[in-house]
Amino acid sequence: MSKVLAFDFGASTGRAIKAELSDGKLTYSEVHRFENIPVYENGHLCWNFPYLLAEVKKAIEKCSDVDSLAFDTWGVDYGLLDKNDKLIGLPVNYRDTRTNGMTDEVFKSISPFELYKATGNQIMPINTLFQLKAETVKNAKTLLFMPDLFVWSLCGNKSSEKTIASTSQMYDFSSGKWNDNAVKISEMDSVVFQQLTDSSTVAGEYKGIKVIKVAGHDTQCAVAAMPCEENSECAFLSCGTWSLIGCECDNAILTEKSMKDELSNELGANGKINYLKNISGLWLIQEIRRNFREEGKDYSFNDMEMLARREEPFACFIDPDAPEFATPGSVPQKIRDFCKKTNQHVPDNDGALIRCIYESLAMKYKFAVNQIEENTDKKFCVLHLLGGGTKDSFLCQMTADSLGIPVIAGPVEATALGNILLQFIALGDIKNIEEGRKLIRKQENVKKYIPENFENWKNSYRKFCKSVNI
Repeated sequence: MSKVLAFDFGASTGRAIKAELSDGKLTYSEVHRFENIPVYENGHLCWNFPYLLAEVKKAIEKCSDVDSLAFDTWGVDYGLLDKNDKLIGLPVNYRDTRTNGMTDEVFKSISPFELYKATGNQIMPINTLFQLKAETVKNAKTLLFMPDLFVWSLCGNKSSEKTIASTSQMYDFSSGKWNDNAVKISEMDSVVFQQLTDSSTVAGEYKGIKVIKVAGHDTQCAVAAMPCEENSECAFLSCGTWSLIGCECDNAILTEKSMKDELSNELGANGKINYLKNISGLWLIQEIRRNFREEGKDYSFNDMEMLARREEPFACFIDPDAPEFATPGSVPQKIRDFCKKTNQHVPDNDGALIRCIYESLAMKYKFAVNQIEENTDKKFCVLHLLGGGTKDSFLCQMTADSLGIPVIAGPVEATALGNILLQFIALGDIKNIEEGRKLIRKQENVKKYIPENFENWKNSYRKFCKSVNI
């Protein structure tokens, strides 16, 4: 059977996972890990693509015996090539401030609801359309999303995989093509938007290794590996730097209520619509830990959890998606300022600050699930929590408590496993995603969290909504 290499890029690290499927058993291990630290170029926060590509090639040299490789990354970001197929500068990071005010610029050409009906995405300034509206490059000929850019760099294939394209605010769910009006509004007249391709498509070869386009968006890879029963009424939470919470639907939901609730339609690797909400997730925990280190407090994540557990519950809340929390900076001061502004108790120690973040995330998950149930007429009986957040038992239990339904946490490596399964589908070793999910259910360890103190959380949820004005 086949051996594959999955490259899984997050906002802070990149990893290479080698996997083999033999006699119905999947084995895998991390073979290379490297930091993904943004850099500044021409005053903009950017991704250091040459460095990342060099790390990719190091991993491939370590694993030259694999049959294929593939990439998944975060959504919306891209690189631009000139007419000679040379990368024009570094890809700009979605957290760069260049998109400030760009939603208003776009809405001079199209109303928010018309844009939502056309493209289905939660309207966020980080989305590709608004980035392009802020773009100053004028000699670009080709746009490639981050996973597509890695593929092109290895084998020369220029195409846009559909799941990553569907994060852009430029993909048309009705036609399954680029939305011509959104492309026009971007004002990138010289750019050729590439042919759209399905997941599990062989794009080319690099040194005799097949380069495969899997679900380029890491969320869709994670959902592909969700260990749910077929046709079960479940929700998912892909939890890492971002939290993406939602469910699978047969069709896109493009109503005005859905737009006002800031819910997004994205294409899954199995052709289903992943109907979800983007929430700024463990980014806040990661950033406040960095802030503490700058102050000389070298807390581990476990240290931070222990500090938070000692604090009084439900003392204060923030909205994790408030604009001030979207960019790097002093999270402790931002939290205190938010609490002062909203007339709440102001946290006065590190543990209280950390607990505020955790409880606010769990409450925002409840808020999102309520919205999704209203828009889909579904009633969820379980939440599958996927990815790195599954290692955070404090957050997992709080999520179950807040939602009042069981949380099944795992697999930890959901994103990489989805990447791996989609490669095996392309190679013919697995028939489809359902077969892959059965394999995950059979062999991956998961942990079930049962709700505790739901009434206390339910009562405090009202305080949360009032405090953050949602």
